[in-house]
Amino acid sequence: MAALTIIMERRPNTLYGECRFCLLKGYHRDIMKEYFTNGTREVYIDIFMECFNLYLSTNKQLSTLICTSCIQSLREANRFRMMVVNTEQQLLANVLDKETVFINVGDLETDMDIKPEHAHQLEVKVEPNDSMDCDGDFTSFDDNDDFEIKDDDKREKVDGEAELLARFPNRYKLPTRKTLYTRPCKGFAIHLDMLRGKNILPKMVAKLLEDECEDSPRKKVYVTEKMAQIHNTTTVIEFSNVTVFKSKNRVGFPCFYCRSSFENFDSLREHQAKAHKKSETRKIVARYGTECLVVYADISDLQCLICNQKLSTLTDLKAHLIKVHDKKYHSEFTDRVIPFKLSHNKHPYECQSCGCNFETFGSIERHMNVHYRNYVCNQCGTGFVTKYRLKVHIKSMHVGGSFPCDICKKVFTTHQKHKNHVDTVHKMLKRFKCPKCPERFSEYFRRQKHLVETHGSAPLRYKCNVCDKAFDRRYTLSRHLKRDHLEERDFQCQLCAYKCFTNNELRVHMIKHNGERIHECSVCKKSYARKKTLREHMRIHNNDRRFACAVCGQAFVQKCSLKGHIKTHHLDYNMP
Repeated sequence: MAALTIIMERRPNTLYGECRFCLLKGYHRDIMKEYFTNGTREVYIDIFMECFNLYLSTNKQLSTLICTSCIQSLREANRFRMMVVNTEQQLLANVLDKETVFINVGDLETDMDIKPEHAHQLEVKVEPNDSMDCDGDFTSFDDNDDFEIKDDDKREKVDGEAELLARFPNRYKLPTRKTLYTRPCKGFAIHLDMLRGKNILPKMVAKLLEDECEDSPRKKVYVTEKMAQIHNTTTVIEFSNVTVFKSKNRVGFPCFYCRSSFENFDSLREHQAKAHKKSETRKIVARYGTECLVVYADISDLQCLICNQKLSTLTDLKAHLIKVHDKKYHSEFTDRVIPFKLSHNKHPYECQSCGCNFETFGSIERHMNVHYRNYVCNQCGTGFVTKYRLKVHIKSMHVGGSFPCDICKKVFTTHQKHKNHVDTVHKMLKRFKCPKCPERFSEYFRRQKHLVETHGSAPLRYKCNVCDKAFDRRYTLSRHLKRDHLEERDFQCQLCAYKCFTNNELRVHMIKHNGERIHECSVCKKSYARKKTLREHMRIHNNDRRFACAVCGQAFVQKCSLKGHIKTHHLDYNMP
């Protein structure tokens, strides 16, 4: 038992804890991290979401580990999902192959001069497959049955190829170029595409044989992630009428091909139609690294430029290009083309994945990280489209430390909070300019308030679908739904059964247990456990009588004193 414990402690890339799925305690792997098994990359949270389309809670108090048994079950589920997807592709491919030519094997045999072979000269070993019964015999094939040749096979054969095919009855299905992409040798087919048009030298073959050795640490890579991203993005843009742009800024919509920016999207569409060609796409996309490549595309009135067929979504376009026009697309890599509809829409920013409407482009841009979780933070579970955005998130939100302000000496836990404090408080930096006057503001919501009060713009209101409440921020609406309707209480006191919604509420509650009075009055030296109570006490010294009786006008320092006064002297009066 002791030896087993030592082995478990030395197991690499494992952490001791509780399995998130079966609650088994031991040394497990992290579902958020990246592992390689037999050269295959595995991120278990991504596999889980692809198989079951479920989102796990991102509560930091919950385990993010998975045991080996659950990993095996997850792999089996993923294999089943991949089998269903491949089968569906084969069925659809067969439907699209409308023109089929039937050739009788007997006709081939009469036209060819095939030398007879004796039994001792040729030994054929038949492996059992799906077309055999339990005893190894073929159940539904006959040597005189017809077999079909796809359009891919209607070509001029090389010397000796016809004789070779004639030696195999129709029950032996030889692979074709088309079937290579749906079988386990898909990587080999992609590698063949990369070698098309190149001269294969003996030293190149020798190099491949060296890479195949078991002792060789190098991994077989048929196509790199960057090349796949460039190819996928270029395919979508070149063969469709999408209008691509960069992230919207204060000036307007920046063109993806050049540095020009346009105030409205119709002007950008006219600019790209006149000034740029689709053939420029690959050159522009190749400038980006895989960590930061992301393309925003307007898919209003989407259609294929090859056959002019109209399509509703970007997913339908990709499937159309693959199945109808036989375009190559590396679907095993993450997607970097984000769809929007910015024209002829009542709501300017509508999510094409879930239908949610947003008032600002910044809000929908952050929202798209929910649907394109290409890179996931292993600390809070937040997903991001690009790896660069994940790095910025970790640096600004999770890199702890002490960042003191050189001016007012306040200390902040992250660099981003420190920067925001300096820009807004000390530098008085006002990034948000009013579009209707020269006024500038330090916060977005201050500008919105100015637009409503000064220029008569309609206020932003986010209504709750459950009750009649409305909020000026989507974040506030989200908090309201979680707190009041979903009744989320993720923070629990370790000393009693109290549960609350935020960590700050829990911290205030813990004062009841420790009872430490750390806030002292500078006048009378009384101490209080809460800073709020000390502020209320200071009204006595400042003679701040803010609570006045509506009947007689007598004022009081505390609201409880006013309530006692009304109960004693004005029984018939009801306080609001």
